[in-house]
Amino acid sequence: MTAAMIPPGSTIGILGAGQLGRMTALAAAELGYRTVVLTPEEDAPASHVSALTIHADYTDEAALSHLARVADVVTLEFENVPAEAVSFLEGLGKPVRPGSRVLAVAQDRVAEKDFARSVGGGTAPYEKVDTLKALIPALERIGRPSVLKTRRMGYDGKGQRIIAHRDNPVEAWDAIGGKPAILEGFVNFNREISVIVARGLDGATRAYVPVENRHREHILAESIAPAPISRELAKQAEALAARLATQLDLVGLLAVEMFVTDDGRILVNELAPRPHNSGHWTIDACMVSQFEQLVRAVCGLPLGSPERHADAVMTNLLGDDVNRWAEFLKEPDARLHLYGKTEARKGRKMGHVTRLAPRQDWR
Repeated sequence: MTAAMIPPGSTIGILGAGQLGRMTALAAAELGYRTVVLTPEEDAPASHVSALTIHADYTDEAALSHLARVADVVTLEFENVPAEAVSFLEGLGKPVRPGSRVLAVAQDRVAEKDFARSVGGGTAPYEKVDTLKALIPALERIGRPSVLKTRRMGYDGKGQRIIAHRDNPVEAWDAIGGKPAILEGFVNFNREISVIVARGLDGATRAYVPVENRHREHILAESIAPAPISRELAKQAEALAARLATQLDLVGLLAVEMFVTDDGRILVNELAPRPHNSGHWTIDACMVSQFEQLVRAVCGLPLGSPERHADAVMTNLLGDDVNRWAEFLKEPDARLHLYGKTEARKGRKMGHVTRLAPRQDWR
């Protein structure tokens, strides 16, 4: 065992306690680790399967100090944890993986795009728009249609507004709350894909096969593994994800959402330094799931094989979809995962079902 390795029997702290934290905690338990979660949410999914829940705001220094005392390493289940919380833990000497440098990039859409370009990744055209006055000339340069997004805190289509040819940009600015933003140009793409890559303490990387993602009302509805793209394009996407993780000096997981353009290029859309919805299929179809891989990475263990032993289609159960659970259990090739949430609101991720098929050669 190396000095940097955190052995089984230790405790992993998780900032956040949603379904991603829940599945991370379950994977940690299989390797003999305990988990403690810090969350402001009552009855959170990860609380049901963790040894301890600290109910507090993420910026509560007493709660963070408590987490630092009981956890040997801390990780994140979502990238919008306040950066000051991570910096506070780091100041106490507690390893947080990924750390504050990674969050500085991932929490700001402009910084994210700038970083992607700095390592040779293509992106859609974009302009920083910090004020309404800056929006008009940015629109002239980017063109219409385009999409105005808040620089911080947006997800699942929140904090963004399309500006079409006849739309009033002032209304778009007001719709996102008049916050610092990024204006992104539309690109012609034929599919959206994502790659999840793990990077360990020793700098080793392991990437899962690219998947195709299909959305419904800006929320991921379905992921198809593998994505129906050429082997050459898949290798390019995997190599780009590994390069991004390495240049970030990330320890943990990085999900890279990408567009495949009509002319065969790959453009980086978003980065998420955590487990990702589009990687849920790995629980049932891969040698090592994304959640176990995260545990391995942050604890300094050797990374596992991301190889898949089956092809898969993962379908999110949104809102009332969860009420069909009995149907899914009857399907011989389906694997049902429920998150323990009690209220099925429209668009809320209540669980997922993964349907497996024999692995096929590259299409």
